[in-house]
Amino acid sequence: MAPPPPAARVPASPPWPERRVPPLDAWVAVPAGTYLLGEGGEERPVPVAATLIGRWPVVNAHMSAFVDATGHPMRPALARRLHDEQLADHPATEVTFDDALAFCAWAGARLPTGAEWEAAARGEDGRAWPWGPTFDHDLCACAEAGCGWTVAVTAHPGGAAPCGAEQLAGNVWEWVADAPDEDGWRAVRGGCYLDHAWGVRAARALAADPARATATTGFRIAIDPDNHPRREP
Repeated sequence: MAPPPPAARVPASPPWPERRVPPLDAWVAVPAGTYLLGEGGEERPVPVAATLIGRWPVVNAHMSAFVDATGHPMRPALARRLHDEQLADHPATEVTFDDALAFCAWAGARLPTGAEWEAAARGEDGRAWPWGPTFDHDLCACAEAGCGWTVAVTAHPGGAAPCGAEQLAGNVWEWVADAPDEDGWRAVRGGCYLDHAWGVRAARALAADPARATATTGFRIAIDPDNHPRREP
């Protein structure tokens, strides 16, 4: 028998409205300090200023509120996700880099830099995965866990980073605010539900076409400690 299409492999979860959408402004603090960042032989200590980062990625319910408030255009793939209540607490995907920037402007926030994101994920001890030095597929949405699709952003509280941020490994890649490379591509961090242990490490980064929206890339927001979000969906 042929395998079911990807849409049929969405993990089972409690029916709406028992599911809960996490607040957009659930900030966790990344303390100022010097963090070990980078991969392998390129690891180096990097000073990182204090920042507040979203505890979870932006979810479809947040993106839906943004679209409703602003009339921001939706591609068909994004519209399908936003109209499915069962995906309301899944990370918002099918978003380009500019879509993420537009959401941040509306929310009074910004994208975290790659250094801020990695500092949040690795903590002050430079750990390999947000939860520690040893991989555990029960703590993230990854290939070894057999997810096959996105999961609710609150699905793996045990996989939280030292600062309290969740879903920094797996589920979806996340756009960050680093400068583009020589080809104009932007960085994404953290791996996705299709990636294996090596691909969801806290230091893992890839270059991605900023104009391409995919089912495996989303984002989270950040603010400076002396700022506050202007609104919450």
